[in-house]
Amino acid sequence: MNRWRDSAALWATIGTIALLAIWEAFVRIRNVRKFVLLPPSEIASTFLETPGFYIDNIWVTARHLVIGLAIALIVSLTFGALLAAVRPLEHASQPLLVLILVTPWVAYISSIVLWLGRGTPSILFLVSFVTVPAFVYATVGGMRGADPAARELFASIDASRWEVLWRLRLPSALPSLFTAARFNVGLGLAAAYFAEGAALSTDGLGEAGRRAVAFNEGSILWTTILCTAALGILGQVAVLMLERWLLRWHASQRRTTR
Repeated sequence: MNRWRDSAALWATIGTIALLAIWEAFVRIRNVRKFVLLPPSEIASTFLETPGFYIDNIWVTARHLVIGLAIALIVSLTFGALLAAVRPLEHASQPLLVLILVTPWVAYISSIVLWLGRGTPSILFLVSFVTVPAFVYATVGGMRGADPAARELFASIDASRWEVLWRLRLPSALPSLFTAARFNVGLGLAAAYFAEGAALSTDGLGEAGRRAVAFNEGSILWTTILCTAALGILGQVAVLMLERWLLRWHASQRRTTR
């Protein structure tokens, strides 16, 4: 009985079914216009009419998301390690990181397209650009939070800076990096969808959604939106599984008993 009660997958499934049922009933009862909101049943039928079209665009958006996040992570680890070691530099970088966080994408996407050109380069830049701050904060906080006793042990054996970084500081930052990754999956996916529609791309869910708006095709628009949401859920699951595999040694991944 406890196994079923504590099953995250079971309750997630129940919650999803309940959400879809409420959504369907609301649209049907209120007779909401298609372009405003489409019921899940019609979104599913629209997807099944041309599944290849949506699957191809899902792969394009997924590629933009994964590559953009990878670029952001590499930049953030390099920059964050430097900030963790030099506190004045961390303070000096705060205005830039905050500016990236609070500035709306629509304010500068046209400048990015004029600078980098249409299509993939602009999309990847936007995805990586907006997800860097969260990764940097996670890197700095995680590396600074390394166990003091472990730091003293490494100092006592005269370990090199590289050894301390690789064997102590980076592993200490992994839990906070995975937390940032879960946040950045959603943020990066939204940036990819927006950039695909604004960067004169030829494919991707965002471009399909932009064309649907232009031609007043509400069913296609809402199908791209739900496909984007499904892609985000898969991304969250992938991050969670990777976290459990890489951090199986960490206290956060151990089951607690009551």
